[in-house]
Amino acid sequence: MNTLQRIKSVIIEDESAAREALKNYLTKYCPQIEIIGEAHNCKDAVPLLHDLEPQLVFLDVEMPFGNAFDVLEGCKDLYFETIFVTAFSEYSLRALNQSAAYYLLKPVSIEELILAVNKVQQHIMNKEIFNRNRILVENFKETKPEKQQVILPTLEGFEVVKMEDIVRLQGNGNFTDIYLRDKSKKMVCRFLKHFSEILPYPFIRVHKSHIVNFNFVKSYHKNSGGYVTLEDGTEIEISSSYKENFLQLFKP
Repeated sequence: MNTLQRIKSVIIEDESAAREALKNYLTKYCPQIEIIGEAHNCKDAVPLLHDLEPQLVFLDVEMPFGNAFDVLEGCKDLYFETIFVTAFSEYSLRALNQSAAYYLLKPVSIEELILAVNKVQQHIMNKEIFNRNRILVENFKETKPEKQQVILPTLEGFEVVKMEDIVRLQGNGNFTDIYLRDKSKKMVCRFLKHFSEILPYPFIRVHKSHIVNFNFVKSYHKNSGGYVTLEDGTEIEISSSYKENFLQLFKP
């Protein structure tokens, strides 16, 4: 492979064994990766990234002297693709999924590593510049979930919307139709289950095909098995398996 085609990369990981394993995997299975630097903690990572200006960073989420979000905050004037490497954490995975970020769970799977690297390589080759890192940092700093942003992978690329502007979501085969406050609709390349896992309250699943933003619920009707009317006039059936959780929201 021509040197000019290789992706200049930095590994930021505090565990030496994990760092060496990742380097070995990249050398053996991802020849397009050129490792140009390493850091063991957040404090060293920020100046290193400013000095080297890599195209790709393999970034551990939890480290001494801070975490991955601190690194990104310190490098908000830089642009680079990021593949996060993390032990399981519901909070961090929700944040990463909301930002459509690439991540690998420890211990790192070779197959998942190759897949993530190939996706990043396609973005770099196609010059698809989209700064997920900025969205991730802004979400991390925002304490009100409804004010956070979610990145929606569409057929045309990516779109960023605030959660407070999403009225409802409807499953559509392999896709999800997302209806916004301004009456527009986005077809997103994700199953509805993906959004039921990453969207916090006030989003609540009321049917196998529907998630609603509770802030847009105008009324609830017991008849016909139960349904809600939203502020835009849409009526959504509430299935029996989700009704109890939904009705809990009306209790003081």
